[in-house]
Amino acid sequence: MTLLSENSLLLLSMNCIKLTLLSTLILLISNSVQAQQPAQYSMFMLNKYQYNNAYNGLDESLSLTGVFRKQWVGLSGAPLNVNFNAHLPIEYISSGVGLGFEYDVIGAYKNLSVRASYSYILDFGKSGKLSLGVAGRFLQKNLDGTKLLTPDGDYESGINHNDPIVPVANESGTSFSFDAAAYYKHKFFELGIAAINLTQPTLQFATDAQVRYNRAYFLNASGTIKLNDKFDLLPSFLLKTDFVKFQPELALLLKWNDTVFGGVAYRGYDVLSTDAFVFIAGMQITPNLLLAYSYDLSIGSLNSYNSGSHEVVLNYNLNKKIGKEIPSKIIFNPRFL
Repeated sequence: MTLLSENSLLLLSMNCIKLTLLSTLILLISNSVQAQQPAQYSMFMLNKYQYNNAYNGLDESLSLTGVFRKQWVGLSGAPLNVNFNAHLPIEYISSGVGLGFEYDVIGAYKNLSVRASYSYILDFGKSGKLSLGVAGRFLQKNLDGTKLLTPDGDYESGINHNDPIVPVANESGTSFSFDAAAYYKHKFFELGIAAINLTQPTLQFATDAQVRYNRAYFLNASGTIKLNDKFDLLPSFLLKTDFVKFQPELALLLKWNDTVFGGVAYRGYDVLSTDAFVFIAGMQITPNLLLAYSYDLSIGSLNSYNSGSHEVVLNYNLNKKIGKEIPSKIIFNPRFL
């Protein structure tokens, strides 16, 4: 049985792009996707649960977040991502629970991930909160073999890849994975660390092809710097790695009156190269509803083949307690006359 990594199948799926772009894409991204099996999002600072399931409940109430992202507009086979998650605290057992849904399309791939998570929250009062979380993840992948081209394939009279492990029609497979994370939240700063695909599950197609989900690790940090009564400076950092490649992201937002915010972000392919500059704008429309938009400006050779990336984030926070804490025990003291 021949074992294909997800990166190899991803590279095959990109063959559906014009041949003039293929060699450019291989040079630009083949070395970077090894540490980037998770989908890419630019406004990571507004969707912390996406990269760290221990963030369960740390929004202090029911929190619902939806994300839509269209990457590399104008480039055939470019990623399209839809993400939704919901989480809330369960205070009387010092816990949080969450549910995440993600669907993305890239090249010949369609990917579905459904995650359920639990975290135990330690409350240190004025010193902040520490959350320890675990999650189980259902994974489904669909591969459309009609969109693939192989170097030795024959496509003049039909689809013949001349490769037994490359499908000629739609195929799908499922698998399960486990994640673990920790998140510390203070009034002025936050720090999180997470690992996904701890068991490195393998997804099996009907052919002999398999896809292995590699472990990936995330380190995030953010802070709040109060400039005056009206303005806050919000720096954020995210590092994604498999300990082979390291992809850093930096962001700096300026928020006015806890309502309107905007800023810029930077993302590298790795620590030595640049992927994109990101421009972010958003608004707290109501005390419950936040809306934000970002535009990625691609840097380097890939910039010639796309018109940027667009992302929208919508968050709803109930901003009220759900249920009540367990009441104190009542001690009955009957009196007899």
